[in-house]
Amino acid sequence: MAPPDTNPDVSAIAAAPALTEWHLDLQAEGARRDEAVAHLHGLLLRAARFEVFRRRNSLPQISAAELDDLAQQAADDAAVSVLRRLDDFRGESNFRTWAYKFALLEASVKVRRRAWRDREVTLEPEHWESLAHAGPGPDDDAENAALLEAVREGIRSALTPRQRQVLVATVLEGVPIDVLAERLGSNRNALYKVLHDARRLLREHVAAAGFPEATR
Repeated sequence: MAPPDTNPDVSAIAAAPALTEWHLDLQAEGARRDEAVAHLHGLLLRAARFEVFRRRNSLPQISAAELDDLAQQAADDAAVSVLRRLDDFRGESNFRTWAYKFALLEASVKVRRRAWRDREVTLEPEHWESLAHAGPGPDDDAENAALLEAVREGIRSALTPRQRQVLVATVLEGVPIDVLAERLGSNRNALYKVLHDARRLLREHVAAAGFPEATR
């Protein structure tokens, strides 16, 4: 059996000719729907493989078979999302183009989560305190040192514990939002809202501390 095509041109996938409006069969019944779903899954799998293998440098310890398994998982989840959101498709773009974006998103999430699976995400308050007490470097001038202290004080006093936790993890430690959502038993949208509110409150605190230009 030939090995899977792990690096297709995704733009070509989206533009490839197909039966006119084949996606309408996804809302049919019986064999027509089954055939359309299989067609959809094949499209999503190729797109997912492209994205997973494009990001393979972030998973140097993972074999090609394991990468292909991630792509399979991404295609499965993307198919569920596409079928659930068929009514959202308005025909403003090629259906393939619209659908394969789900696969690219799922694949990128799967790769990030796998890359962070064995990495520690420190969420305890004690870790934040160690960051908060880190002093300015010898090359920092007085104004920059004061601004840095205002930011630290804002994180410490203006944010809720949840906001502080999410801000520190995503901004200071670079934890991907979907990885953090999984660790916290939450979801991306909820954490994006927490992060948005945390940044707003922090900007307000820094501006009130005498650094309005730093918030622009």
